[in-house]
Amino acid sequence: MQLPKFNELYKSLILTPSISSLEKELDISNKPVIDLLAGWFSELGFSINITSVPETNGKFNLVATYGQGDGGLLLAGHTDTVPFDDGLWTKDPFQLTEKDDKWYGLGSIDMKGFFAFVLEACKNIDLTKLDKPLRILATADEETTMAGARAIAAAQSFRPDYAVIGEPTNMVPVFMHKGHMSEAIRITGRSGHSSDPANGINAIEIMHQVTGQLLILQRKLKEQYACDHFVIPQPTLNFGQVHGGDSPNRICGSCELHIDMRPIPGVEPDELFMLLNQALLPIMKQWPGAVDVYHLHEPIPAYACDTDSALIKLAEKLTGESVIPVNYCTEAPFIQQLGCDTIVMGPGSINQAHQPDEYLDLAQVKPTQAIIQKLIEQSCKN
Repeated sequence: MQLPKFNELYKSLILTPSISSLEKELDISNKPVIDLLAGWFSELGFSINITSVPETNGKFNLVATYGQGDGGLLLAGHTDTVPFDDGLWTKDPFQLTEKDDKWYGLGSIDMKGFFAFVLEACKNIDLTKLDKPLRILATADEETTMAGARAIAAAQSFRPDYAVIGEPTNMVPVFMHKGHMSEAIRITGRSGHSSDPANGINAIEIMHQVTGQLLILQRKLKEQYACDHFVIPQPTLNFGQVHGGDSPNRICGSCELHIDMRPIPGVEPDELFMLLNQALLPIMKQWPGAVDVYHLHEPIPAYACDTDSALIKLAEKLTGESVIPVNYCTEAPFIQQLGCDTIVMGPGSINQAHQPDEYLDLAQVKPTQAIIQKLIEQSCKN
């Protein structure tokens, strides 16, 4: 089998749905994408290891390896995409459409297309002359639970020197980002007829106390924590969703608030979760058993790479760009657990990610291919 041309690789990846969603009716296995990648990298002489990801809906990780032992370079990305709103897309999300020097398609930059760039770079390199191993990691469920990257971190089956995650950064190297926590606060009161408030416990009234305490916590986070690399230096706390009650003439029996918290490097999710519970402790004591705080998903820690890293210096040299921090999350904190210097750097703009008519600007193709090829050669040769 001869490896397809670059545009055909891209076309095949876009054509193959691999949506991850917490809504079961939208969730799709990524196995067809994994199988495509396995076939292509196998054709280039890579050894292939495909593993199922625990506690997922038929999801898989792939590690393709050229060479032996530890060290070398890991090029990593996720195979899943977010769901799409068919009414907002003006093009078929599963067809690679070229228009106005852009390639449109779901996953074109976030981030199945990255694997086409890696394959093209590998085609143009004499891999037999590499002195250190080159590994390609394709993960599952980054857009939901990050279960694929968590499984790789837990397995600790290889240890590269460097890792580059190809999320869309316009090929500007990223050395730091905040984490992400989604937390639920549920108030369980006691319903009753609204004509006599004493006959029940109004969950909305208790939630009013909760929001007051959380506003105090917001100020505390701003006053006590800071990472000056970010425009918004403190861990943030956002009120995202609230629902309670079912009728104006009933005492509200339950109310639930969902909040978003963003840890910064040096502040672990467990610390923020503890502060959240401490802030609500007076209300918990006042209303025993009424307040429940829990994760909506497993927290994602913040990430930072040492700016003195040889990988960062190499990335800055190859791209001509200085490293930057970003606010969005990636798999970097989990890949970093493999013991490697880790950066985020890939083609496309984050402004197109999760958007209708997601696209890759074709002006980025040749420069990106050249950078990835040089990155491999300079990381895997003595």
